[in-house]
Formats: sequence, C-alpha cells, structure tokens
Amino acid sequence: MNIEKSCAFLMSMSDDVWMRHANPISVWTRICAFPFFFFAVWSYVWIGWFSLLAIGIVSLWAWLNPRLFRKPKTTKTWSSMGVLGERVWLNRKNISIPNEHEQVINILLKLSAIGICISVYGFIAKDFWAAFMGWNCAVIAKIWFFDRMVWLYQDMKDKNAEYRSWFY
Repeated sequence: MNIEKSCAFLMSMSDDVWMRHANPISVWTRICAFPFFFFAVWSYVWIGWFSLLAIGIVSLWAWLNPRLFRKPKTTKTWSSMGVLGERVWLNRKNISIPNEHEQVINILLKLSAIGICISVYGFIAKDFWAAFMGWNCAVIAKIWFFDRMVWLYQDMKDKNAEYRSWFY
C-alpha cells in the first residue's frame, strides 16, 4: 500500500467529508495547524513522552477538521478547488491527468519528502534549526502542491461529469 492510499484510508474520506473539507474554513484551519504539529513533535525535547498527548491532539484535529464544517456555499474559491484537485489527483489511476501536472506534482512531493526527512533528522538529533527548516521546506512544498491542485482541478473539471458536478 502506498503512502497516498494509507493516508486516504486513515482519513476515511467519504464524498460528503471531501465536500465538507472543501469549505475554505476547513482548509485554512488545517494549514494553520502546521506549526502546532511541529511544536507538538518538538515538545518531546521539553516534556518527553508526554509530547505524544500533544501529537495526538493535533492528529485528532487533522482527522476531525474535514468533518466539522458544512459544505461550502461555493467551490469557486482557491481553497475549495485545491481540495477538489486533491480528489482528482487521488483518482488519476481511473481518470488520467495531463502529464505536465503529474511531473510537477511528483517533484513537489519529492521536495516535501526531502523536507520531512531533514525535519525528522532534526527531531531525532534535537537540532531545532534542522527540524524547523526541514519542516518549513515540507510545508512550502505542500502549499505549492495544493496550489498545483487548483490548476489541476481547473484543467480537469470540464473533462469529467463528476468533477464538473463539484463546481458550483
């Protein structure tokens, strides 16, 4: 099982949950959670294994977040189209996407993975700056990835009836 399928399984995102997650408030509050997750992990340096409680709380927020908000009034916002683009990306095995999107997205995913690796090293070595810079590299790549999802959705929404139905 690859990472994407594992994450999708853990998040258990139904069609309804995906549409709730397309609410801009859901998107922006998840983005705002990135620093909290970083400090929850880094808190191991300060509070030891009690940091698992902080990590658990932030992880619970990540799981609950897409379920807490209503479906958006419109999906014509950047944040909503980013979520819809993620759905298109995850469905690319069934409905192919333009090659130029796949190439750039894969580069962004690799940049994010490199950032995560640097950050993990920093967490293990208790090197704040390595952890912080790696984390920021991963977050910047994730936001750039998300922006690319908007572009992907805009290119794909008129090529499939289901994708088009999400745009209102």
